[in-house]
Amino acid sequence: MRVVSGLARGKRLEVLEGDDVRPTTDRVKEAVFSIIQFNIEGRRFLDLFSGSGQMGIEALSRGAKQAVFVDQSRRSIKVINNNIDSVGFRDRARVVNTGADAFLASNSERFDIAFLDPPYGTGLLQAVLPAVVQNMNKGGLIICESPLKEELPEKIGEFSLDRTYRYGKIKISIFCVEDECL
Repeated sequence: MRVVSGLARGKRLEVLEGDDVRPTTDRVKEAVFSIIQFNIEGRRFLDLFSGSGQMGIEALSRGAKQAVFVDQSRRSIKVINNNIDSVGFRDRARVVNTGADAFLASNSERFDIAFLDPPYGTGLLQAVLPAVVQNMNKGGLIICESPLKEELPEKIGEFSLDRTYRYGKIKISIFCVEDECL
């Protein structure tokens, strides 16, 4: 796995080993950042269910002002910290070792872009979406990675499902406030 573009372009990132880990593929990562390419510069990025931290690192590499990485696995947190240090983005990164629900309930910061890629088939995505909406800035984007057949709501608070993209068995869903979409 590598950083695709920006300041850290081409840098290799560490990945967790094991069956319980499913990193976002380079193809899907490139597609996500192509979709939001003009909305990253100077923005605050939330990488919820971070895993290796590759999505937040990619956002920082492409000019995001700050990225917050949240994961409840200590193994993941170690990999995220190693990856942040290896690309030199420590000054713009915050790493939080807790569950998504606990983070969202206690968080006082607001985000411009949130990327959610929880373990598939657990219902976590649907469970945390309302809390994510409460943590977003006006004009923000919520990007969800999920299995193609997983149902997502059409509307969550002020946010509506704007677009869905298919990449094999994976779909990327973009939520935004209707008049403020890409």
